[in-house]
Amino acid sequence: MNEPAHNKSSTPAPIGGSGNLADSSSTGTGGEKITRRQFLARGAATLIGAGLLTGGYSWQGETRWLDITRMTLSWKELPAAFSGMKLVHFSDVHLGFNKDADDVKRLVRHIREAEPDLICFSGDIVDSYPEDLTESVPLFAGLTAPMGKFAVLGNHDYKHAEQLVGLLEAAGFKVLRNDHVLIRKGGAAIAVAGMEDYLINSPGPDPKKAMGGIPPGMFTVLLMHEPDYADFVQDYSIQLQLSGHSHGGQIRIPFVGAPFLPDGSTKYISGLYTVGEPNRKLYVNRGFGETYMPFRFMCRPELTVFTLRRTEG
Repeated sequence: MNEPAHNKSSTPAPIGGSGNLADSSSTGTGGEKITRRQFLARGAATLIGAGLLTGGYSWQGETRWLDITRMTLSWKELPAAFSGMKLVHFSDVHLGFNKDADDVKRLVRHIREAEPDLICFSGDIVDSYPEDLTESVPLFAGLTAPMGKFAVLGNHDYKHAEQLVGLLEAAGFKVLRNDHVLIRKGGAAIAVAGMEDYLINSPGPDPKKAMGGIPPGMFTVLLMHEPDYADFVQDYSIQLQLSGHSHGGQIRIPFVGAPFLPDGSTKYISGLYTVGEPNRKLYVNRGFGETYMPFRFMCRPELTVFTLRRTEG
């Protein structure tokens, strides 16, 4: 980000004075007079101090202050056998930029404490290089979920897609690339589908391939890195889409919001949305890591814990 230009101006001499730098309109505590030089110096020190505090917080503070969002969602399409299941969703780890295996240890601990039935990851496991995931593979492999661990690739993962798929599989994740899996329990089933990244031209997302063969009316969870793609799959029976990519904006300014949003997440930015029909939900996770800038401000990293329930009628 470019810093704003500072206009230089000369300090005018006091009206009716001899040019002395003393300014009788500026006083300290107890009526003590301060010079204009002191006044400007103190003001500059205050601004610099505020900048340093804000910078330190956004770099070393907020980036490590994980927000665990807990939410209960209900659908009539969810089979009774799955009612009460716990789904944990995380996204955008961006290993190799501002996150490493020590950070993953914290993330894994919180996921384990949630006691998930199903774990879903919605892309960008690394920022650039596959070797940045290697040290974290045993950590992710230690996570267990009786209904499985599923992942899709994000736009940052495609430089070395095949290597990353191998590492994610070694960590126990089923990587869904325009594909789906049926999860069975108590004579019922739900589907988890995943698509290729929207911003990558080849192979690109193929909803017909990803969700073809899912029985009509079956409860379906879709993993798709870019949330705005929700508008392109409204003809398919999807009850819950899980996405990331936006980082929630990563930097949010009071009364303004996020000044920088990546393509693919300019409409759906953070949190829960209803897309089209009332039973079609989209959740956009703010991500665990950072990219481009090692900062977060008013946009904490997020781990989402859903409890899914069946509603009658």
